[in-house]
Amino acid sequence: MQDNTLFNYIKKVVNNLPKDWLNLTTHRLDIYNESQAKTEFLEQFENLFKNDNADKIALSELPTAYDYIRLGHPLSSVLEWTIAKTNNTKPSNVISFSSVSIPVLAILRKNLFLKKNTLILFKDELPKNFNINHVKEVYGYQFETKKINASDEIPEFDGTTILFSEKESICEFDLTLNVDFFVNTQQNLGSVLYVNGEQNENYISEIQHVRRRETIAMTPANTLIALQQFIGESFDTVNYDSEKNKVTVSNLVNEITGVNTKAVIGSSGLSIQYAIMMGLIHDAVENHKGKDIKIIVPPNCYGGTNDQARRVAACIDNVEVMDLPVDGDNDMVKSIDIVLTKVTELNAVPYIIAEIPTNPRVEVPDLVKLKEVLSKKRVNADGVSAVEPVFILDQTFCPNVHFLGDNEMLADVKTIAYVSGSKFPSGGKCTAGYCTANTKAASLMDKIEDHIQLCDNEATALQLEILAEQMPSMNQRIKDAYVNTREFVTFIEENLPDAKINFVSEELASQGFTPSVFSLDLPTKGNTDEERETYKRALNLKLINLMINEIPDESKYCVSYGQLKGCYWTIPATSTQGTTKEGDKDYIARVAVSPDLNLELHKKVFLDFVKGI
Repeated sequence: MQDNTLFNYIKKVVNNLPKDWLNLTTHRLDIYNESQAKTEFLEQFENLFKNDNADKIALSELPTAYDYIRLGHPLSSVLEWTIAKTNNTKPSNVISFSSVSIPVLAILRKNLFLKKNTLILFKDELPKNFNINHVKEVYGYQFETKKINASDEIPEFDGTTILFSEKESICEFDLTLNVDFFVNTQQNLGSVLYVNGEQNENYISEIQHVRRRETIAMTPANTLIALQQFIGESFDTVNYDSEKNKVTVSNLVNEITGVNTKAVIGSSGLSIQYAIMMGLIHDAVENHKGKDIKIIVPPNCYGGTNDQARRVAACIDNVEVMDLPVDGDNDMVKSIDIVLTKVTELNAVPYIIAEIPTNPRVEVPDLVKLKEVLSKKRVNADGVSAVEPVFILDQTFCPNVHFLGDNEMLADVKTIAYVSGSKFPSGGKCTAGYCTANTKAASLMDKIEDHIQLCDNEATALQLEILAEQMPSMNQRIKDAYVNTREFVTFIEENLPDAKINFVSEELASQGFTPSVFSLDLPTKGNTDEERETYKRALNLKLINLMINEIPDESKYCVSYGQLKGCYWTIPATSTQGTTKEGDKDYIARVAVSPDLNLELHKKVFLDFVKGI
């Protein structure tokens, strides 16, 4: 009875699907409670199920599940809940991935810290790009593998057992088998991980964190197919020309960046960043044997970048994170000089991650001085020449700027640039990102490609299709959005002169730095620092709420930018800097303006806000 009820209800949900569940890449913070994101969504979804309510409006009013598509989304949560319900387990015990290999890597990561043995069992074959030697030598994970033909061949093992299976139905698990984790995969969909038994539930939060920081959940489009398979409903098979789209997107990346270097296209910005990290560490293992590796990162940069770097360092003995202060009273160039001097003395390998312009202060360093400090010949006290740094540039704010060309400022510095695809490249339609390198760093791209493939983190067929459609108009959208942003910034400066606005100067804009994001430090009052900070934080929320309430069709409470329409508002300290140390967080308003919005209405509402202060 339960199965029929569940089956019929999921069928109604699939047929009444809210449009946003399939098309949105970013959460709305006004209905998003990060600490309770999935539980809150599923608790209310469960209530709808109990009342047999699959009304489209009721579904669309559920609180947002998780964020972006990395940690999950409404459809992935529904899929996981459905599988859990079918097998009488908790929804948290089922975790979907766009990647087929990352769930295995996530378990191996946990067991690295537990110093626990792992046996990977498989009936057919492991993923073709799952290079066992690289996983052991570069990632530092230790494990055994065993091919089996039947379930009765599962051996006794002192440690964790994982059964990896390619399945016609990704939702079906044989729980009579004595294994700790099941990983079901299906070509072109991704994978579903089933945590078997209470004794393994302590893995769940760390596996979910791997999904958040190094990959993405199964995409909405693919999750819908998995649900349609579950209910036995036919679905449209779209035959994307992935090879053609991959060539198209790679050519567009070359055209936009001004280089002819290999491009790597990943399922998300953090998927790309992870491949860069592991590819560079792999290069250091081969070419700088025995040397320590220093990942140099701004402490207040985007939380995912900061957190991922520290997570990589935690796994590998000779890798360490060093802070690079870049914002406010700190100068990026001076900070890099100080840090590289320290790294030289240590005779270590320096990998520098930085955003230009910085986030959220939208600052651009002196590029001439940046080039000088990065290309400076350094020798330590023992007369040993320093290892050249690799500059890993997150240019998501300004993907149109030519940093990489042979005649550009950073031509003599090994530079890799990457961009989050949920921003300008796709206009918010998908999360896929990309990276490429200048001529001097071109040889590193093969290693990066190896690791995007090892992790099965390449862009999906649909993501490639979306990028191929959206990227040709990207540079024009950047120009149009900048025009709107400059006009809005000028209006605020004229009508609220006491506010501090972080945005590029006209001079920088003339050099090509035309972001459509600015940060707003509102005027405050009070007798103590604490009172002033409390007042300012409340004022931030008052402004954002007013904008959203007065212009609900355009103003959104969301962390994204580069979207096709509207205006996006957030407070970095409570969104993008979620895992950043408290003292490094920015409690300011960050505003992202699109090329298509009613700017006059936004000015009018902002003026109402000013009058109400």
